[in-house]
Amino acid sequence: MDIDEDIGDSSPAETPATKMSRQQILTLIAMASINFSSMICYSILGPFFPNEAKKKGVSQAMIGLIFGIYALCTLVGSLLLGKYIVQIGAKFMIVAGLFVSSGSTVLFGFLDRVSDGTVFIVICFITRCINAIGFSAAVTSSFAVLAKVFPDNIATVLGFMEIFTGLGLILGPPLGGWLYQSFGYEIPFVFTGCLLFVTVPLNWWILPSFDAVPSSQNSFLRLCTRIKILLICFVVFTLSSGLGFLDATLSIFAIEKLNLSAGSVGLLMIGLSLPYGAASPVFGVISDKYPSIRKWMMVIGGMATAVSFCFLGPLPVFHIRSQLWLTVLMLIVVGFSLCMTCIPTFAEMIACAHENGFEEGLSTLGLVSGLFSAVWSAGMFFGPTFGGYITQALDFEWSAGVQGALTFLAALLQVIYFTIEDIQKKSQKASTSLLQGEKSPLLPKTDHLRVDVR
Repeated sequence: MDIDEDIGDSSPAETPATKMSRQQILTLIAMASINFSSMICYSILGPFFPNEAKKKGVSQAMIGLIFGIYALCTLVGSLLLGKYIVQIGAKFMIVAGLFVSSGSTVLFGFLDRVSDGTVFIVICFITRCINAIGFSAAVTSSFAVLAKVFPDNIATVLGFMEIFTGLGLILGPPLGGWLYQSFGYEIPFVFTGCLLFVTVPLNWWILPSFDAVPSSQNSFLRLCTRIKILLICFVVFTLSSGLGFLDATLSIFAIEKLNLSAGSVGLLMIGLSLPYGAASPVFGVISDKYPSIRKWMMVIGGMATAVSFCFLGPLPVFHIRSQLWLTVLMLIVVGFSLCMTCIPTFAEMIACAHENGFEEGLSTLGLVSGLFSAVWSAGMFFGPTFGGYITQALDFEWSAGVQGALTFLAALLQVIYFTIEDIQKKSQKASTSLLQGEKSPLLPKTDHLRVDVR
C-alpha cells in the first residue's frame, strides 16, 4: 500500500470559486428592472395624491381605503397566482403582470379630469384594483423565480434586489412631487407608467423559461398549519402595515404639522427608503452566512421598529412636540429596522416549508412567494385603512403609536416562540444523549482481544 497515494487521495480537493451562470445574471437584470420600475410607480402617489384627493372631496378614511384596496387585490391575486404559477408559467406571469400594471398606471394619471365625489372614488378603486392584479402577478412570480435560480443564497439575492427596491422608493416620491409641481397631476403617472412598460419587452427577451411539474400535495392550508409560518406571516403583516400607514398619512402630517411642501415631503420619505436600500445587501449576506441568527434579526428589528413608530409623531404621552429632525431620525431608524426584520423572513419561510415535507421545486416556491405577497398585501391594506381611520378619529401621533404596538406584539410573540423552541430542542437533545448512554454497554467489547490457544 502506498502511503503517499492514500494521503493524496484523502486531502480535500480545491474547489474553484463559483461564478454566476448566464441564466443567473439575466435573471438578476430582469428582477432588478422589475423592482426598480414597480417601486417608482408605487411610491409616486405619496407626496401629492392624498392632498389632490382631498380637493376632490375625498375624506381621510376614504383616501386610506384607496391606498388599501390596492393591497387587498394584491392579496387575492397573490394567493391565486401563487397556487397556479406552474400551470400559467413564471415568465408569462411576469410579463403579463408588468403590461397590465403599466397600462393602469398611465390611466390613473387622467383621473383629475373625472368629476369630483363618488365618480372619482369609484374609478380610483377600479384602476387601483387592475394595477394591483398586474403587480401581484409580477411580484409573486419574481420571488419564486429568484428562489428557484438562487436556492442556496436567496437572502443575499433578495438583499441585493432590495437595493433597487430602495432606489425606486427613494426616487419615486421626490420625482413624483417634482413632476407634479412642474407639470401637474397627469405627467407623474404617464412618465412612470411608460418606464414600467419598457420592462415588458426587456423581460420577455432576457428572462429564461422555467419548466416545472405541478404538485398535488402542496397547498396553502397545509403550509399555514405550521405555527412558525403563521408567526412569520404576522411579522410580515406588521411590517407592511407600517409602510402602508406611512404612505397614506405621512404626507398630510408633514404638510399640516411640519409645514412642508409636496416636493419636500418626497425628500422626507427618502429618510425611510435610503437606509432600507443601503442596509439590505448587508443583512442579506449576514442572513445567508449565519442562518441561526435570522430569528433574532427579526426580533431585534421588530423591537426597534416599534420604538421608532412611537416616537415618530411622537406619542402624546411623551409630551414631546412634533419636530422635523425627530421625524427624519425616526424614519431612518424605521428604514434600518424594517430591513433587518424583513430580509430573513422569506428565507425562513422556505426553510420551514422544506423542513415540514414540502418538495424542493417551483410549485413550493410559488406557494411560499404567494403567501408572502398575500400577507404583505394584507398589511398594506390594513395599514392605510385602519391607520387612516385612527388618524381621522384621533391624530397621526396616536395612529403611529398603534402601529408601533402591533410591531412590538409580533416581536414579543417571536421571543416567546423561539425561547420555547430552544428549550424543547435542548430537552430533546438531552433525552437523546441519555438514551444513548443507557443503551451503551458498561464494559467494552473484548472480542478483538481473543487469541487462539493451541
